[in-house]
Amino acid sequence: MERGREQDHAAFNAWKYRHYFEFDSVKSDKNISVRCTLCVGRKLLSTAKNSTSNLSKHLASRHRNVKLIEKPPDPPTDMTAAATTSNSTGQTSDGPSPAKQVKIDLRATGLSAAELKKLVAGYIVEDMLPISTVDSESFRRIVEKIPTKSGVKLPQRKSFAGYLEREYDIMDANLKATLGEVDFVSTTADIWTVNNKCFMGVTIHWINSTLQRNKAALAWKRIRGRHTYDVIGAEIEEIHSSYGLHGKVVATVTDNASNFAKAFRVYQPCNLESESENEEEGDDEEPTFTDVIEALSTASGDGQFSLPPHYRCASHTINLISTSDVDKHRLVSCADTKAVYRSSFAKCTALWTKASRSTLASEQVEEVSRRKLMVPTSTRWNSLYEAISRIITIPLNELNPLCVKLGIKCLNEREYQFLKEYCTVMKPLTVALDILQGDECTYGALLPTLTSLMSKTLALKDDLSRMTASLPDVIIVKAIKTRFDAVLDSQEGLLAAATCPKFKLRWLRDERRREHVKELLTTECRKAAPATDNANVSQLPASPAEMDFFDFENQPTESFSAEKEVTDYLRSGYELEILNQFPNLKKMYMKYNTPTPPSAPVERLFSLGGLVLSPKRNRLSDRRFEKLLLMRYNHYFTPKENKKT
Repeated sequence: MERGREQDHAAFNAWKYRHYFEFDSVKSDKNISVRCTLCVGRKLLSTAKNSTSNLSKHLASRHRNVKLIEKPPDPPTDMTAAATTSNSTGQTSDGPSPAKQVKIDLRATGLSAAELKKLVAGYIVEDMLPISTVDSESFRRIVEKIPTKSGVKLPQRKSFAGYLEREYDIMDANLKATLGEVDFVSTTADIWTVNNKCFMGVTIHWINSTLQRNKAALAWKRIRGRHTYDVIGAEIEEIHSSYGLHGKVVATVTDNASNFAKAFRVYQPCNLESESENEEEGDDEEPTFTDVIEALSTASGDGQFSLPPHYRCASHTINLISTSDVDKHRLVSCADTKAVYRSSFAKCTALWTKASRSTLASEQVEEVSRRKLMVPTSTRWNSLYEAISRIITIPLNELNPLCVKLGIKCLNEREYQFLKEYCTVMKPLTVALDILQGDECTYGALLPTLTSLMSKTLALKDDLSRMTASLPDVIIVKAIKTRFDAVLDSQEGLLAAATCPKFKLRWLRDERRREHVKELLTTECRKAAPATDNANVSQLPASPAEMDFFDFENQPTESFSAEKEVTDYLRSGYELEILNQFPNLKKMYMKYNTPTPPSAPVERLFSLGGLVLSPKRNRLSDRRFEKLLLMRYNHYFTPKENKKT
């Protein structure tokens, strides 16, 4: 009977306002009676079993001033649930309900010892925490809450350090195996000083068969003594040799430091053709004899090893243009322009100094500009442009009262206008820097970027006043042509840009230069194509007599196929995946676009080094520091689907 009554007013129980009514009785087969709890005396109302429209009308007419609160429906009782289950399974409510049995998962749950150590190692390495974290009582209490298999515990610091050593060896072996399958790689190198110690960092970059760029850190070696060119050359050679990179390194990118430049200039690869020519010319000369014991006992001299081609950091070079070359131009410019340049920059420097050394001044600046000023630094490119741009965002009528509060000289209208035009002139340089320092930027982007930079700089000349009108034409464009003289017409740079589908030959405005680059593509494509054996060329069957009568030259299939491939490529789309249709050009792309235009990747390695070798970890050994840093840069403990190339 109870079960039937619950089924009778099931629609009423599911209603969102049913808590304002109390069930009274069943009036008939179709209707029930309820009492309204909001009415005085609890008025008795009649409503249908399968509808609550009558009750809704009652609330709307009698209690429209009451704020009604919705309430979720009551959970079904055991009897209602049984009835529902019976109906859903096709059985009547009077029949037996099917028995429900809870399935027990008997599989082993919890992490194994290897999984637990890998998770903790990933947390320590990726967040650059000390290894002693595993001995922390609070950390171990957190780890104990992780479900593990029976008997699994987190090891102590010494055991955990040994585990990291073994994982580093595995990472090193996997990296060597991966590099063994790659044909072309490039490296970046630089020296970093911290806590009175010097380290050389080396990163490697390559493009796999799916045209995806990859990078890794090769070494982080402690350098002792003076950083002379021979020490630098020997260290780079040793690092390349330890990974079997001889003949694979397309180029090594460094900054413009004189010791790096001299190392690559002195240890250039030997020119085998010139040596063979000299040997042929000197066949008639008498042979000379050398004492073997004396030769072996003599100290090793220069030229016993060779370094790969050297590319100077493009971002560092552009930074020198925006700072050193512009300053030199101002020293020889007219007195009027030089005075405005010096006075405006001197007042900006005073503002930066005041805001960075005084908390009260910093708060006053933040009240006016609603953000802090940026202070330029010599080691961070674009910092001067960004610092001046932050100042000129403050209107002059708000900037000068701020200068009065801070006790520094105010900017006049001419100086403020000069700073605005200075940022206008320098903006193309900063955009070029941002493009070249991108993670996915290839060497093929260098020449198109420099070409666009010069054209955009020249286009600004008509929009500037007399104070800065000479700046784009006279100094910036000339500085680009001077500092990038060896790059603008280099065969490697032209082929790298031409094999990038998004550039091809579109960035070349001179028709003669386009034809020149197209010929370079065809010639290089012919070299990259596999050699064709003329003896295997299919011919029509002919008798020996006919063969003696007909004397034809073989069809030059190589030249034809190379020209056709280049022509079809230049007419194709601009997506990177289009290179899969042109195997020879794809191989050229992987070779010439492997280097990065800047040395920014190794600079990022230095940034991580400062976080790993913190002041509290000054007793960290050099070798362990190197292993922890390389595992962090290579994201060894990061899942593969989340790794960044």
